Amino acid sequence: MAATGWRGASLFPAVLGFWQLGPVTASEWATRSLSLLGCQRRSVYCAAGATFSGPLLASASRRYGQNSALDCFLGLSQPDSLLTPHVPAVSMHRDEQDLLLVHRPNMPENARVLRVVLLGAPNAGKSTLSNQLLGRKVFPVSKKVHTTRCQALGVITEEEAQVILLDTPGLISPVKQKRHRLEPSLLEDPWKSMESADLAVVIVDVSDKWTRNQLSPQVFQCLTQFSQVPSILVMNKVDCLKQKSVLLELTAALTEGVVNGKKLKIRQAFRAQPGIHRPSPAAKGPNTPSVGGPQRIGWPHFQEIFMLSALSQEDVKTLKQYLLAQARPGPWEFHSEVLTSQTPEEICANIIREKLLEHLPQEVPYNVQQKTILWEEGPSGELMIIQRLLVPKESHMRILIGPKGHLISQIAEEVGRDLMNIFLCDVQLQLSVKLLT
Repeated sequence: MAATGWRGASLFPAVLGFWQLGPVTASEWATRSLSLLGCQRRSVYCAAGATFSGPLLASASRRYGQNSALDCFLGLSQPDSLLTPHVPAVSMHRDEQDLLLVHRPNMPENARVLRVVLLGAPNAGKSTLSNQLLGRKVFPVSKKVHTTRCQALGVITEEEAQVILLDTPGLISPVKQKRHRLEPSLLEDPWKSMESADLAVVIVDVSDKWTRNQLSPQVFQCLTQFSQVPSILVMNKVDCLKQKSVLLELTAALTEGVVNGKKLKIRQAFRAQPGIHRPSPAAKGPNTPSVGGPQRIGWPHFQEIFMLSALSQEDVKTLKQYLLAQARPGPWEFHSEVLTSQTPEEICANIIREKLLEHLPQEVPYNVQQKTILWEEGPSGELMIIQRLLVPKESHMRILIGPKGHLISQIAEEVGRDLMNIFLCDVQLQLSVKLLT
C-alpha cells in the first residue's frame, strides 16, 4: 500500500516505451492495464500515455548504430547489410525459446565448437564485450558493480563454427559476498563455468588506475586452479587512456613479461610492489582464503593479448574472428537460431534492473523487486508487458517515480527500445511502482 503522502495520485501519465501498430489505442491499453493492476485510491502506478510512430523510431534507431536490429525492423538497413553475419532475434514467447534451446542443432558436417568463459573483476566490461560479440544486446550493462548476478549464456554461430560465451559475474572474494549479502551465484558461477571451458578470456579495465596494473586475486586464483584451460588477455577500455604508452607497461605487468611462452622485450615495466599478495598455487576454490606466497601480479601463460575498446565494432570484430578460428572440431550444442539461453522474461527483468542501476542512486536499485503482471502477444503481434516494481521505502518510491513521473517514464522508454531491438517486434511496456507490504 502506498504511503499517505501519495494519496490521490493514483495514476501518473508516462511515456513508457510504447510502440503502437495495432488497433488498440493508448486509452484502451491504459484501461485494460488498470483493471489488471487492481489500482486502488492510495496506490501509486504509472501507465502508458503516449504513442511512438515510424519517424520517432527512425530517430531512436540511431542509438544502436548502422544496421542495428531496430534499423532492420524499420527497413532502414544500409545496402551492404546483407554482407554482415545473420544475428538471430530472441522469441517473445517462452515456450518457443525453450523449444529452440532443445532443438537438434542444424550443424554442417565439419562443425566446430568453442566454449569461452569471460573472467574479470566487477565492472571490467564483460557484458558489454559479450553483447558486442553477439551483435545484439541481451546482457545487462551498467556502470555500477554486480549488474550480472548469475551466469548467462550467449551463442555466436557463423558458417561451420559455434562459439558459446559464458558471461559470468565479476569475481569477488567470500568476504565481500558475505559483507554485502550477495547471492552465492556471484561467488560460485565463474568457477563452475571454468570446469567446462575451452578458453578463458580475462578482461582487465585499463582505465582504472587503481587496479589495472595487476590481476585481481580472485582472477589469479581461478587461473591457477584451472591452469589447463588456455587463456588470453583482453585489455579493455583503451580508448579512455590519454597516454597509450602505458599499455606496454601494463602488458609487461599483467603477463609477467611472457606471452605464449615467449619473453616480451619491453624496457620499462611495472615492478612487483611491496605488500601485494597473491594466493599460492595450492588454492582450490572460491571459498579458499588467500594464502601468502610469492608476490605475483600477472599470469605468464596467456596465449594472446588483445587491446581494444568493447564499444568499438572494429576492435571487437578482430577478437570475434580469433574466437571463431579457435573453435575445435565437434558437434554444436545449439541450433544456429539460438542467441542466448535466457528466457524472454529474464531478459526483460535484467534490462529493467540495468536501467534502475543506471538511474537510481546508491543502494536504492539493489532493493527493488520485480513482478510480472502481464506478458502476452497483442492482436497485431505486439508484445504487451506490465511489470510491477516493489520498493521497501516510501522515499525510494518517490525517487523511482521522479518529479511528475519523469524518471519512471524515462526508464520504461529506454527498456522498451532495448526490448524491441532484442525481440524485433513492437513492444508496449508499462511499469508500476508499489510499496512493499
